[in-house]
Amino acid sequence: MGLIARVRKEWFIIGIVLVITCARHAPSVGVKGGPLRPEITITYVAVSVIFFNSGLSLKTEELTSALMHVKLHFFVQTFTLVFFPIAIWLLLKVLALTAINEWLLRGLQTVACMPPPVSSAVILTKAVGGNEAAAIFNSAFGSFLGIVFTPLLLLVFLGSSSSVPFTSIFSQLFMTVVVPLIVGQVCRRSLRECLDRRKPPFGTVSSVVLLMIIYTTFCDTFSNPNIELDHLSLLIVVFIIFSIQLSFMALIFFLSTRKSSGFTAADSVAIMFCATHKSLTLGIPMLKIVFEGYEHLSLISVPLLIYHPAQILLGSILLPSIKTWMSGRQKTLTPV
Repeated sequence: MGLIARVRKEWFIIGIVLVITCARHAPSVGVKGGPLRPEITITYVAVSVIFFNSGLSLKTEELTSALMHVKLHFFVQTFTLVFFPIAIWLLLKVLALTAINEWLLRGLQTVACMPPPVSSAVILTKAVGGNEAAAIFNSAFGSFLGIVFTPLLLLVFLGSSSSVPFTSIFSQLFMTVVVPLIVGQVCRRSLRECLDRRKPPFGTVSSVVLLMIIYTTFCDTFSNPNIELDHLSLLIVVFIIFSIQLSFMALIFFLSTRKSSGFTAADSVAIMFCATHKSLTLGIPMLKIVFEGYEHLSLISVPLLIYHPAQILLGSILLPSIKTWMSGRQKTLTPV
């Protein structure tokens, strides 16, 4: 693959590095009260654009075929929004005894509270011939559940209603997340044929807006002289993230491939990706809303920024092995 093709493929990851670099050298542009006015343009406009875009692009009509696979959906959503946060909370009780940066550890907990992503789990499931319909349903359904459960989980594990303005958070979430999402879905019903024909770059739009949010988040960090990033802690957190992903994928593979599970090989692939992947697109805006004003917000965001490319990288590396396993299972089940 040539350099230009590689840049086009990985432009979002490169974009994250560039906006963080820009924030390091010109933090005054994106801080509160600065030229970008992030307290308005990011907190309200950018977040609303992301979720309107999600509502406009979400093909809910394709989900009906997967709707009845209740056991699979229950497994994925329970693992994602119940087991994952509790398991990480227990792990952090141990890691808190080490010298790892406290705010990076809190960031790991925020990762655990996030819903599945709308795209990456579906793309990887499709690439290996897994149950794509189930992956689409759980990514979409998980995103809707995340609007309610993710802020609740964040408040339970990282804050309380006494220190965080619970009512204002949910009113802001409603206005900047729920309303744009519903409006996007309503618009999609009217514009479905046009959208299917023209195929607008929904993913690109959300990614560009997301880069703006990441930029302003790190502008706040670099403009605060009291915040220092411990590089050793960062390296350890990267190792922990890869270890968590591999461990949870192995656990799900073991549970979902047992004969008593009732899942097919295609189901197991969809479960493995959907239950272990976490949404950056939904996560960063929600962190911005729930922890608005926290001076350590960017440090809390770092593990999620690492987890996103890590899950794609790890999934891509494992694709050939999973494809081989899928082929072997299909040959076993095919009568001679």
